[in-house]
Amino acid sequence: MPEAKTGPAALPQPALEIASGYAFGGPALDLGALLWDGVCLPDAQVRIPLPMLNRHGLVAGATGTGKTKTLQLVAEQLSAQGVPVFLADIKGDVSGISAPGVRNEKVQARAAEVHQEWVATGFPAEFYALGGIGHGIPVRATVTSFGPVLLAKVLQLNQTQEQSLGLIFHYADQKGLELVDLKDLRAVVAFLTSDEGKAELRNIGGLSTATAGVILRSLTAFEAQGMADFFGEPEFDTAELLRTASDGRGMVSVLELAAVQDRPQLFSTFLMWLLADLFHDLPEVGDADKPKLVFFFDEAHLLFNGASKAFLDSITQTVRLIRSKGVGVFFVTQTPKDVPADVLAQLGNRVQHALRAFTPDDQKALKATVKTFPDSAYDLEELLTGLGTGEAVVTVLSEKGAPTPVAATRLRAPESLMGPVEGGTLDSAVRSSPLYGRYAQAVDRESAYEKLSARGAKGPDEMADEVADEVRTPARRPKDAPARKPKDDPSVVEQVVGSGVFKSLARSLGTQIGREITRSLFGTARRRR
Repeated sequence: MPEAKTGPAALPQPALEIASGYAFGGPALDLGALLWDGVCLPDAQVRIPLPMLNRHGLVAGATGTGKTKTLQLVAEQLSAQGVPVFLADIKGDVSGISAPGVRNEKVQARAAEVHQEWVATGFPAEFYALGGIGHGIPVRATVTSFGPVLLAKVLQLNQTQEQSLGLIFHYADQKGLELVDLKDLRAVVAFLTSDEGKAELRNIGGLSTATAGVILRSLTAFEAQGMADFFGEPEFDTAELLRTASDGRGMVSVLELAAVQDRPQLFSTFLMWLLADLFHDLPEVGDADKPKLVFFFDEAHLLFNGASKAFLDSITQTVRLIRSKGVGVFFVTQTPKDVPADVLAQLGNRVQHALRAFTPDDQKALKATVKTFPDSAYDLEELLTGLGTGEAVVTVLSEKGAPTPVAATRLRAPESLMGPVEGGTLDSAVRSSPLYGRYAQAVDRESAYEKLSARGAKGPDEMADEVADEVRTPARRPKDAPARKPKDDPSVVEQVVGSGVFKSLARSLGTQIGREITRSLFGTARRRR
């Protein structure tokens, strides 16, 4: 009796056509095996070419469908190929990537189904925590480098208030008043609304007491929520994220966010600061054999909620341009509609886990998701609601940059621990890190607050209280006085560029006054380290 055919040639014709789209010759990451007509076909492997990981991507799916394990699987393989990875750990369960996994029946069954040679493996990892809240090496940013645009997003300021904040940053940069922490910013705002400070901004529009009061109140509320720890020194150097281990594997940087998950606007904006800072510092590399870093941006919808058009434009431009600097960005969220269309258009690699369709809104989201995929041999509406945990619909960019066929995929099992490591083990890893001594202890050196305090007997805190009191008791307009017509505020760029201060600054480059910080798309900046 003749032997049954095995291998790719034995696949059904539609499955064979899909599998041929993933037959890459160069280095690639193995995601899993093709699913066709409900059957797993282990001879048809679904993969992502390594050089295409800097073309960005999206990992989406309903809660509990396996997104976190997909991140872990991709991060492991990137690390194994010498590519550093950044992971935002929202739920506190990604730390297990540093420890070998545990072989059990489920892992063995999955490995057998997809023809995976599963070996329990831990990967080199560094653990960070925003402001040192939680386990991990503290990650801080100075207010100066964070910049006015991202800070306005965190403080939930409107456009006019954001422009005024930009003017305050410009003044502080120009005068060498370093904004290290929030008390520095409060001091500068208070000074610029004092009798002495008002004259400083006369040529560029000034700062209204009402707007200053709003900014100060926002800062006070922000600090009252325990946010002050995130700003200060030593400031985190994002170049730390680009390191490799002594054995050549890429370092996996895990930023623990479980302790601040109730402050979503803060951590999502901080993630954007990390990305913008990398963009600001890295040189152009063009298309490389492998990425310098792959950055996973979890809970991505939080970044876009309530964002202004200018803010979204800056995100879009950063994502578009950072590819040429060797950085790949994967947004992680529940549905593609959480990501603006202009950003979604930049994401060439897609891993879509199951979606639910219990409500009319769910059904609408499902239909919208299907429309974002290329034409497919599958009934995607039916497929996306029927995928099991650890299964996904995949399409990536081929080695030539063209989209691959849509492939339903049973994903491989991560080889590291699928869960958190114990707290004691995590603390020990943090304290033994060579970075711990560099960042653990906060430093409060002379900056704007101290310099302004030295200028007069009345301290910045007293001035800030006076501004807040003045805003709370506004002067009344006489009944017969005509109401003022609202006028459009000139943008901060128009104010600054058209001012005498700016022209003088341009002439004095290289002098003390000419040390103004060059700012990037988000207004982020970096003084020389």
